[in-house]
Amino acid sequence: MNPFKKDKKQISIFITAGYPNLESTTEQILSLQANGIDFIEVGIPFSDPMADGPVIQETSSVALANGMQMDLLFNQLGSIKDQVKIPLVLMGYLNPVIQFGLDKFLSKCKEMAIASVILPDMSLELYERFYKTQFEKYQIPVSFLITPLTNNERIQKIAKISENSFVYLVSVTSITGGKININSNVVNRYDEVKSLCGETPVMIGFGISNASDVKNAQKHADGAIIGSAYLKAVSKGDSVQFIGEICN
Repeated sequence: MNPFKKDKKQISIFITAGYPNLESTTEQILSLQANGIDFIEVGIPFSDPMADGPVIQETSSVALANGMQMDLLFNQLGSIKDQVKIPLVLMGYLNPVIQFGLDKFLSKCKEMAIASVILPDMSLELYERFYKTQFEKYQIPVSFLITPLTNNERIQKIAKISENSFVYLVSVTSITGGKININSNVVNRYDEVKSLCGETPVMIGFGISNASDVKNAQKHADGAIIGSAYLKAVSKGDSVQFIGEICN
C-alpha cells in the first residue's frame, strides 16, 4: 500500500537534519506531525547540495558544523520510531550515501520504516543501471524529481518506478527557494503531468512559500512540499506560527 495515496490534499515539510541544533531533528518531526503535516522530508546535510538554493545550503553547512552525520541521524530516527505515525522521506545526495555504504543505508532505511528516498543526483538511468537491485532488495521506494519540461515518456516511466511513493514535480526549473510563477501554460502542464502519472501521487515543490502557494499547488497535484520558507521561519523562531498559517 502506498502511504502517499490519500483522500485529501497533502502538505509536506522539508527539514534539514541537525538544524538549527544537533538535537533538533526529532523535536521538529514530532512537532510537525502534531501540527497536521502529512509527511516529512528529512534532508541529509551535504557540503555540495547542487539542487538546493542558499537557504538549504546554509542549513546544511550549519548542520554539518553541528556534527550531524548519517549514523547519528539514524540513531535519532530510531529513538522516535514508535512515535512517528506519518511517512518519513530521506532526501540527500549520492556521495554521502555511497560513502556510508548503500546496503547499510538501505538496511537502516528499512529498519526505520522510511517511506521513500530522494537522491536528486541519482538519475533514472543511474538508478536502473547500478542501484535498482539493491533498492528493491530492501523494498525501499524511490521518488524522482521531474520538471514541467520533462518529456511525457520519461514522466510515465518515472511514475511507474515510483508507484509505491510519489513523483516530485519541481514547480520551476531552478534551485530550491526560487519564486514560483504559476501562469496558465504552467498550470496546464501541471495537469498534464498529473494525468500522465496515473495512480502515482504527484507532489509539487520548489518555490512554495505560503498558504496561497500551497492551495494553488494542491489544485493541480496531490500535495505541496515546502522547504526553504519553513527553514527561514525556523531561523527566526517562527516555525510554529508558519505551520499554523499554511495549514489553515
